[in-house]
Amino acid sequence: MRGYLASSIGVATAAVLALPLALPTPAMALASPGAAAPVTPAGSTRSLPLAPLGPAAARTPGVPGMSASPRLPETQGLAAREVSTFSLVGVVWDDASRRLDGRVQVRTRAVATGAWSPWQDVETHNDEHVADPDAAERGSGRVRGATAPLWVGASDGVEVRVQADPGAAATRAPARLPSGLRIELVDPGEEAPASDPDGKNGAPGDDKGEMAAPGMSMEAAESSAANLPHASLGASEISALDKADSTADAVYASDGELTAAARPYIGPRPRIVTRKGWGADERLREKGFVYTKTVKAAFVHHSASGNNYACKDAPAVLRSLYRYHVVSSGWRDLGYNFAVDKCGTVYEGRAGGVSKAVLGAHTMGFNTDSMGVAVIGSYSSTSPPAAVVDAVARLTAWKLGLFGADPRGKTTLTSGGGNLYAKGRGVRLNVISGHRDGFATECPGRLLYGKLPTTRTTSARLQGRP
Repeated sequence: MRGYLASSIGVATAAVLALPLALPTPAMALASPGAAAPVTPAGSTRSLPLAPLGPAAARTPGVPGMSASPRLPETQGLAAREVSTFSLVGVVWDDASRRLDGRVQVRTRAVATGAWSPWQDVETHNDEHVADPDAAERGSGRVRGATAPLWVGASDGVEVRVQADPGAAATRAPARLPSGLRIELVDPGEEAPASDPDGKNGAPGDDKGEMAAPGMSMEAAESSAANLPHASLGASEISALDKADSTADAVYASDGELTAAARPYIGPRPRIVTRKGWGADERLREKGFVYTKTVKAAFVHHSASGNNYACKDAPAVLRSLYRYHVVSSGWRDLGYNFAVDKCGTVYEGRAGGVSKAVLGAHTMGFNTDSMGVAVIGSYSSTSPPAAVVDAVARLTAWKLGLFGADPRGKTTLTSGGGNLYAKGRGVRLNVISGHRDGFATECPGRLLYGKLPTTRTTSARLQGRP
């Protein structure tokens, strides 16, 4: 494993012992008198198996459950049905090493209007947004193959069809689709009430609901403590700082590793909504954090989940992506280190501390010594708003500056294996790269990728580089 694991108790206790509101030791991790009553974690994931679809000749176009599809034996799906409310969909299968060579389409019924949507394509090639081949996360036995997720908004009906590419190589006759195909219906739930910041405490007596501090579970405190001293324990956001204060904050937080005399090129820190702020259910992820040695590069992605969301719904989209990555795909946590919505708000991604070198699962082969920034949406045919480009520049100016990286420069990363570069090969890449620079993929979309030169220039200027 290329990362190293930080223990839950070590992070969630030692990091805050010096604070007025310190976390108790594990033996003291009990709810105090008058603490908020535990609540059920928000959100849910429903997984429905797909089945072979029969000949299309007798099916009626335009009628839910009777939609026409090509007469292909390698076709699976789910007839239109009413289901519990969900907002995000995706298709998963058993073998993570298998690609789904074909077409995945869904249509959904909106809760607000009762109208069925047209058929929507789901991006099938999502296997490059994963942990490196030799990472412990890949070998957990829980990882599944998965399409990209698609945000559809509050819906209560779904129909699915998956059609194999006629030219795809067969694993065994006559099937050409991966085994164990299932449609995942994700409900992000509501944000937790203020009295229970993370909305994830179990029932009384549930060891997963132990309280580390009033209103916080051990898992929630662990995640929040990783951002000390940049924000207080339980903070919903990390405030923006100007360049001078960002440098002073970084010097203070570095515990002697960085000095003001070094005059580091650190950009102004952007406002960052924490995991608590977007309502992460910390009980879903694996305990502890995995770190890499440094951050030499930033890979820019798009989530490929569609642009049909309002900025006020971005936290719900993130909760859905998180559930899809962990519950449906079997990852240890959300794959990206940061996310940016189309209004330019920056969100904390994978837990472990926004200023730390947290090992993500975003660019297969190049997760070590890098960070992944996902712009929520799809940007192959839609131009990213100016607020998005600015936010990515500001985030990278700050985070790359903490590790001495020049956004306009190049760096060498060692490939962990992928479809462009063999494992062990040293690859010269831009410090700010698109996902497609490290893996043959459309990500981050043609139009977002085209904004990266501007991002590099702006990021370096914000760092104060000549």
